[in-house]
Amino acid sequence: MSDREEILALLRENARYSTEDLARQTGLDAEAVESVLADLESEGVVKGYQAVVDWGEVEPQPVRAAVELNVTLDRETGYADIAERLAKFPEVQGLRLVSGDYDFAMEVEGDSMSEVSRFISEKVAPVPEITQTVTHYIMESYKERGVEFGDGHDDDRLSVSP
Repeated sequence: MSDREEILALLRENARYSTEDLARQTGLDAEAVESVLADLESEGVVKGYQAVVDWGEVEPQPVRAAVELNVTLDRETGYADIAERLAKFPEVQGLRLVSGDYDFAMEVEGDSMSEVSRFISEKVAPVPEITQTVTHYIMESYKERGVEFGDGHDDDRLSVSP
């Protein structure tokens, strides 16, 4: 594994690792780690550093939804054009081109179900290339970006019944 790959893996594990932490774990000196980080950032490989939030522990909780989008392309418009248009909305937290029964998987966030619904019906659905939207409101999250949520009292014992 290259130094870049090792540092990226460590940052995915914990983006709050200090330069010294990364140096200690990779065997590099702090200057080399800073150089690799600067390269990763300037090349656009690392876009930012974010916390993984358990929204179930926050009041008031934002309303989050996973939205399936089907599109029809024409000669002038491609997937990237539609994605660029949708990604500009601040409500859109994630957007991916996917394989399967629909074309895009979009994650949106708002202050209420009506706000999310209004955003989908007034901003997303009217995009000419979008032919169908299916909205799934997220009721509970159990794992985000590799981090499991829970009460912290793991009980790995199997239940036994007579």
